[in-house]
Amino acid sequence: MGFHPFGRLRPIPEVERLLARQARPVRRREAIPLEEALGRVSARNVTAPRPVPSFRRASWDGFAVRARDTTRSGAKRPVWLTVVGEQFAETSRRSPLRAGETVEIATGSALPRGADSVAIYEDVRSVGGRLQISRPVARGARVADIGEDFARGARLVRAGEPLDAAGLGALAAIGRSTVEVYARPRVLIIPNGNELRLAGASLGAGQIYEANHVSLASFCSAAGAQVSWIPPVPDDPKAIEAAIRRGLPQCDLVLVTGGSSVGERDYLPRVFPRIGRLLFHGIAVRPGKPTLAAVANGRLVMGLPGHPTSCLANAYWLLLPILRRLAGLPGTGLTECSVRMAEAYPVSGPGFTTVVPLRIAGGLGHPTFKDSSAITSLSGANGFLLRPGTAGPIRRGERVVASLLPHPIGQPPVPPAGRPQGYRNRGR
Repeated sequence: MGFHPFGRLRPIPEVERLLARQARPVRRREAIPLEEALGRVSARNVTAPRPVPSFRRASWDGFAVRARDTTRSGAKRPVWLTVVGEQFAETSRRSPLRAGETVEIATGSALPRGADSVAIYEDVRSVGGRLQISRPVARGARVADIGEDFARGARLVRAGEPLDAAGLGALAAIGRSTVEVYARPRVLIIPNGNELRLAGASLGAGQIYEANHVSLASFCSAAGAQVSWIPPVPDDPKAIEAAIRRGLPQCDLVLVTGGSSVGERDYLPRVFPRIGRLLFHGIAVRPGKPTLAAVANGRLVMGLPGHPTSCLANAYWLLLPILRRLAGLPGTGLTECSVRMAEAYPVSGPGFTTVVPLRIAGGLGHPTFKDSSAITSLSGANGFLLRPGTAGPIRRGERVVASLLPHPIGQPPVPPAGRPQGYRNRGR
C-alpha cells in the first residue's frame, strides 16, 4: 500500500485563526414568524413606529382617581369618593372623571379623562358605592404613561444580534408577526469509504454501517445549521471531487468524512487542492490529527477523520465555533468551568494537544474516551478538555478548566451538592 505524508502539523490556535478568517457569516435573509425566531440573528434594525403604551393606562387593579381629591385625606379624616362605574382593559369611558368621583379600574385599562392616579385595593375601603381613602394618592401613582415601555423611534431589535424573548415580545407589541433574519448556514455532509453501507443494507465482509453522518448532522442541527447529506461516496478521487463540486453551489460548508489521512486510498489531500486552496492538512491534536480544510469559491470544505470519535471530537472544539460564525452568532458556544478530575489520564506528549471528552457531574470530570474508532467514547460526554502535551499527564484529583458543550449537544452537568458551580462563557 502506498503512503503520502502529512504536511506541517498545525497547532490548534493557528487552525482556529485560519478557519475563522475563512468562515464568512451567511448574509442570505428570510422573514420568519416571531414564534420561530428565538435565537436567530436579526438582519435589520427595527424601530418602534408608535409609542407603547400609546395611552395612559392603569398598572395596578384599583380605582382611578384625581390625586388632588385625596390630598387632605388621613386616617382620622378620610376622603369619600363616589364610585361612578368600572372599566376593563377592552373598554373605555367617554365622560371625564369629575371632582369627587372614582372609577373601579383593571390593570391595563385606559385611564379615564380627568383621572391621573390609581388607588390600589389594598389601600382603600369600598362601602355601598362609595370609596374611603385614608391617605393621599400621589399624582401618577400606578399609572403607565404614554411611551413608558418604549417611545416612538426606539430601537427594539439591532441588526446582527440574536433575538431574545423580550425583543420578540417588543416586536409583537407593535403589531409585527414576522421578523427578517439571516438564514441558517447550509451544511452538506459527504461520507467517504468503500466499506460504508446505509442502515437497512446487508453487510458483507469488512463492511460497516455509516454513522458519522448521523452524529455530525445531529451536532450541526443543534448548533443552528440546516443540514443535508448524501449516501457514501466510494474511494474514488473522481467521484469524491464530483460530489464536492455538485454540493458547493448550494452550501456554505461541506464536510467530508473519511479519506483524510495519509494512506493509499486517502484521497482528500489530493482532491482538495484541485477544487480550491488548501489551508492545511494535519493538526497537532489527538484524536483528530487527520483533518484538512480548503477554500473553494469562497466556501469552506473540511475533511474530517473517518473514525467516529476523532470525527465528532473535532466537531466539539473545531466545528462548533465555525458554525456559530457562519450563523452570525457571538462566541464559540462553549462555557468554561473548573472541575476536579475523577481519575488520571495520559496525554500524547510534546507537540500534540489531547482532546479529553468528559462527563462532568458533581464538580468532577470523568473521562469517557475508549478508542478513536469507538463512537461510545463520547457517550454521556457533556464537555471536554484540551490538554497540551507540555502540561504532562492529568493527575487524579487535579483541578482543570474544561469546556461545557451547549444543550442539547451536551446535557447540563449536575453541580456539586451544597455549593454553587461557577461557569463563564468561552469566546474568541
